[in-house]
Amino acid sequence: MQRTFEEQGFVVLKGFFDARVMNAVRAEAEAIAERVVRRFHAEGALPETYADLPFDRRLVPVYRQLGPHAPALFNQELHTAGFFDFFFHPGLLDLAESFLGHEVRLYPNYYLRPKIPGDDAFRVLWHQDAAYTDSYKAGGDVDVLRTVNCWASLVPARRANGCMQFIPGTHRLGLAPYTKQKHYLEIDRAHLDPHLPRAIDIETDPGDVVLFHNMLFHQGLPNQTETIRWSIDWRYQDATQPTLRPSNGHLARTRGDERAVRSAQDWIARACA
Repeated sequence: MQRTFEEQGFVVLKGFFDARVMNAVRAEAEAIAERVVRRFHAEGALPETYADLPFDRRLVPVYRQLGPHAPALFNQELHTAGFFDFFFHPGLLDLAESFLGHEVRLYPNYYLRPKIPGDDAFRVLWHQDAAYTDSYKAGGDVDVLRTVNCWASLVPARRANGCMQFIPGTHRLGLAPYTKQKHYLEIDRAHLDPHLPRAIDIETDPGDVVLFHNMLFHQGLPNQTETIRWSIDWRYQDATQPTLRPSNGHLARTRGDERAVRSAQDWIARACA
């Protein structure tokens, strides 16, 4: 696995999370969607709560009516018991430790994202995650950060509903030049285009987890269906390094350090920390 990761810049672990973990995470995501709808309805911004719509459709009319006023991602809302078993899954932390060493941090940008059909604000362009860290200009070199990026879908992710695309091996090219587009950074076309013929679709099912390098060229295809492609992205980092971001995240795996997150109750208490 590590050899594939080093050579290709990613690895897909099929069926990694069991049904118990995925059902708990989906229930938490459904609860977040419920709170979003209820809040905007209570404020008079929505005519109804769309309670008859399934999870993968319920927020579609919300975003179409509220546009940029609706949340595009969720972070602090993930400090719940269901997400503790997901982010701090012992088997996943074992893998992270095998890549990164004994000190493992849950990097501060961990998100639940709804990819809304037909909305360009949710179309993530070709980029490297390291470019967003570099944009903070925190006085460090993103090329040497030791991280393992993770991605998982809560619904089947296919080309039609906006699965990710990777360009294998591009994690070895260094930090690319970028252009700031309306919603996202994008790798400059002259730098990107020679590599595009090697792009591949990364189609996944709930329970799969994708591990990839923070320097890998990747994008999210447009969602051309009528349903939401719900996904979670998070990262583990060598905790002996700085994050080069305004916040430090949470220590996840260590030897004898009481600062590490130890339980679901501890994780819940660290919201906004």
